[in-house]
Amino acid sequence: MPSPASELVVHEDALRENTARFHALTGGRLMAVLKADAFGHGDVASAVLEAGAGSIGVTSIDEALALRQAGIGAPILSWLNTPDADFETALRARIDLAVPNLELLYAIAGAARATGTAARMHLHVDVGTGRDGCLPRDWATLCALARELEAAGALRVVGVMGHMSCAEDPESGQNVRDRLVFENAIRTARRRGLRPHLLHLAATAATLTGTAPGYDLHRIGAGIFGIDPSRTTDDLRPALSLTSTVVSSREVPAGTGVGYGHDFVTPARTCLALLPLGYADGLPRAASGRAEVLVRGERRPLVGRFSMDMVVVDTGDRLLRPGERVTIFGPGRDGEPTVAEWAAWSHTIEHEIVTAVGSRASRIPHTFATSTTRSPELSGDIACLSTPLVGSPSSAAARTTSTRSPSRPRPVSRELSAR
Repeated sequence: MPSPASELVVHEDALRENTARFHALTGGRLMAVLKADAFGHGDVASAVLEAGAGSIGVTSIDEALALRQAGIGAPILSWLNTPDADFETALRARIDLAVPNLELLYAIAGAARATGTAARMHLHVDVGTGRDGCLPRDWATLCALARELEAAGALRVVGVMGHMSCAEDPESGQNVRDRLVFENAIRTARRRGLRPHLLHLAATAATLTGTAPGYDLHRIGAGIFGIDPSRTTDDLRPALSLTSTVVSSREVPAGTGVGYGHDFVTPARTCLALLPLGYADGLPRAASGRAEVLVRGERRPLVGRFSMDMVVVDTGDRLLRPGERVTIFGPGRDGEPTVAEWAAWSHTIEHEIVTAVGSRASRIPHTFATSTTRSPELSGDIACLSTPLVGSPSSAAARTTSTRSPSRPRPVSRELSAR
């Protein structure tokens, strides 16, 4: 079978090491957030559960159900759904549900009555983001009605959650305001007779900066994949590498325009190599004229505007052979650009880069690979955490399944290879 033209490699050992770090940092109170196809990393649920996560968080019910279909038995919380979502199927699949308003409260209670299954709910309060979550002025009413439905046997309020708005800046005064709103929400819930035992406010940034300590869960998404929104640590390992293959190359004279609009014109004689991926594959067009790749161990610029399906590398005096591999990004150990650099070139965040790349899976299959670098101080901890949870498939078995919703099929390679 021919090699894929472009390949997105998931470094599972990096995911495990990052998960183990957060397991230690949170005292085991770790929920792995695997929304958006695990931040673009694919079928990694079993790996992060084996490495120390105790539960999983996703946005939609479809994402949660895909995990159940993949054999994941760990607790799963879904927190972003419309009132007409398939709550009945979610309850049958033992999915916890976040409730930010009365409309969802009544919809889920109706599904509970229809299925004869009491819903497990996390009431969601808006502590300061101004987007999802119940407004503080409506919170007491939500709690009171949830208690009535709880007394009727339709549901159990097991958690209260919020999401901090400025946790990446530990000096921001908004952090204090967010915590005060959350503490008041907890007191209100308890005064209304609710007894939530899973209180969670911190995501990756708040966990790393310590701006929301002392609660029962930490929802870690970006950090597991080597992204630190707070820029406060260098301990996390990036978990993706993207490579591509030279389609053709040519030597051109000075004055040659490259790509649409001729934004770049060669200042001297040089060689150009064509790569078969572009903004349709997730390479941000905003990085045109700034991005670099690794060619034969050397950084070289991508020149001209990014096209839908192709980009061009200025390789200087080196005329590359068709079939040569070029590294688009990786952990940075060998001098290749990192996801953080691509985010800077694109004036965006790392989250956007990793979730966008690889959407055309027929061209960029995921391959799970184990790299050779491991932090010595964590190697023992990771070995101790390698036993699969009850109800969860082994890591090898998980590579044959997909965490993406069946409505968005994404055939991917799951061949385990050492790199």
